Amino acid sequence: YVCSTWGNNHFKTFDGDIYQFPGICEYNFVSDCRDSYTEFSVHIQRALNSNNHPEIQYILIKIKDVTVYLKPKLVVVDGRIVKTPYYSSGMLIESNDIYTKIYAKLGMVLMWNQQDALMVELDNRFNNHTCGLCGDYNGIPIYNEFIKGDASYNSITYGNLQKISKPNARCEDPDETQAIPSCNEHRDECERLLTSSAFADCRFRLNLETYIQACMQDKCACNGNEDSFCICSTISEYSRQCSHAGGRPGEWRTQQFC
Repeated sequence: YVCSTWGNNHFKTFDGDIYQFPGICEYNFVSDCRDSYTEFSVHIQRALNSNNHPEIQYILIKIKDVTVYLKPKLVVVDGRIVKTPYYSSGMLIESNDIYTKIYAKLGMVLMWNQQDALMVELDNRFNNHTCGLCGDYNGIPIYNEFIKGDASYNSITYGNLQKISKPNARCEDPDETQAIPSCNEHRDECERLLTSSAFADCRFRLNLETYIQACMQDKCACNGNEDSFCICSTISEYSRQCSHAGGRPGEWRTQQFC
């Protein structure tokens, strides 16, 4: 099972909910939340880059007692810059110009494209034991993330709850009252892009509608900008998730597109 975040602040939990959360503080992306001993934690920090697009600035990972700090083209383990592939007890870190990957023997694989997209795959022995932006991994969408007991949370409230409090951090919580626009005028275009023949092998492996919704929100947010980030990031994620689910996406990028 996979939890991911990509593009214009989209998140997909282990249980399959897709939501948007534009926070720019440091957040708990996913952690083992059993009380006695936390086996791992993954924190992320996003910021707007020079083109005003959200990118992941750094990822802070703790696996048992080892701390790994990732920035684009930089891997720091327990305070020391290391060369990859880096191997230490129960952990392998690989990295090239496109991806940084961490394999941890405790049952986690982490993959970051060094820009906007992060994917964490977890062994199902962590079912019901995680917390953070990825949710509780109990196999049931919405429950315990967006509905807890009698309370219901919107995605912004839920995201704000995952903030790591740091004494000197200066970052505003996103406004919990802001509504996500409906963006229906972009449905046809998003549907056309995501059902192109390149993705024929993906349709029955993934929930297409959730990616169409994410694509529509991207188009809205870009206000008609024909900027590749606005379209390509969700299509790239759809393609990655399809491969991950055993599908074979065709070549969808062209010279003119993405």
